[in-house]
Amino acid sequence: MRFLRALIVSLCLASTSLAADRPNILLIFTDDQGINDVGCYGSEIPTPNIDRLASEGLKFEQWYSASSICTPSRFGLLTGQNPSRSKDQLLSALMFMADEHKETGIQQSETTIAEKLRESGYDTALIGKWHLGHGGKDLLPTRHGFNSFIGHTGGCIDFFTMTYGNIPDWYHQEVHVSENGYATELITDEAISYLEDREDEEDPFFLYLAYNAPHFGKGWSPSTRTPINIMQPQAEDLRRVSGIEDKVRREFAAMTVSLDDGVGKVIEALDANGLSEDTLVIFLTDHGGDPVYGGNNLPYRGDKATLFEGGLRVPCIMRWPGKIEAGNASDVVCSSLDLFPTFCSLAGIASDESRLDGRNLSSVMIEGIGWSERMLFWELGVHAELGRNPWSAVRSGDWKYLQTPDDGEFLFNVAKDPYEKRNLMRIEPDRFKDLRALRDNLSSSYRN
Repeated sequence: MRFLRALIVSLCLASTSLAADRPNILLIFTDDQGINDVGCYGSEIPTPNIDRLASEGLKFEQWYSASSICTPSRFGLLTGQNPSRSKDQLLSALMFMADEHKETGIQQSETTIAEKLRESGYDTALIGKWHLGHGGKDLLPTRHGFNSFIGHTGGCIDFFTMTYGNIPDWYHQEVHVSENGYATELITDEAISYLEDREDEEDPFFLYLAYNAPHFGKGWSPSTRTPINIMQPQAEDLRRVSGIEDKVRREFAAMTVSLDDGVGKVIEALDANGLSEDTLVIFLTDHGGDPVYGGNNLPYRGDKATLFEGGLRVPCIMRWPGKIEAGNASDVVCSSLDLFPTFCSLAGIASDESRLDGRNLSSVMIEGIGWSERMLFWELGVHAELGRNPWSAVRSGDWKYLQTPDDGEFLFNVAKDPYEKRNLMRIEPDRFKDLRALRDNLSSSYRN
């Protein structure tokens, strides 16, 4: 009997210790922001608050998105699975007004990290952009692990009216609400309110803060009575970046500095509410930028919706005071797919590694220990409405195979040639064939 009491006490203490050690998680995810759109990665656009996270944490130099397009990048981020595994083959962007996409999106059988964390006692919230389904309530975030949802379901939104063109798309939970203001600031204010409410709570939280900025807005043309893509900066922010000559780049920069302000205010709210020491903060972008709307991925080749490095290699910064050493950089090859198993590990949750395509990054973050070899696979689907055709790519170790719809196939040594200037497919024919075969095998296996 005495042994049984001791065992119960021991288990209770272990459980209490685990709960105390489990971090809050704040995942800041921005939209269409390339590697050269963040100050600490070399951009001319000032982002002092994002840069502060880098100076106080860990900056990743070889972080890859799960895709170079919005919807599949979010699927990979939240499920830890390659988008090619998705039930609905989410390999292109879901279109808000397309009839064929009304019931398309993440399905009930596809588990998100929010579901796993909620089951283990985390409070889970999404504030901002979803873009994993919009046609029915079963596709909403509240049906996929999030206790609360404030934001929009489409790929973009009018920053001033919170509508997709003239169609309502701003939710509180599962209900449309009318909202005015500026989307970036509304998302920030909601995040601050959420953190203030958490001050006296004992359970840890997972806040997925998914800004739509600096993606273009979705306005409304009264003359054609159709939605239109339009950059939507505020006048005061345009004045702050007046030294940028190119008009579209200046508009993009203005939306970026507003975003950076929001990041700063959210970090201040963590500090003010005594949450910073217990919170892992991750700043990450969904994929490369789009130069048509002001984004910049230089010096890397390629852009959003391509599988060159410029479409896939993105900024990522992590801060966790007392756990992650400040001011460091990592050259370990990592992926947004890695966050699912990493969060599970940090939260003390068992995860089925056989169904995940990412790796646990805990040792990379905390000890600076990585791996010498890494394999990553990407695939983009046909999207007739946007004039896009299939792409595929695989990186194995230092080598990358790429098939494009218009320019044929490529083989790069991305360790020696990160800007993908020299196609080695004829110089390394055996390696080229091996990687192409690996691409074929992965594309097939992910669908089984």
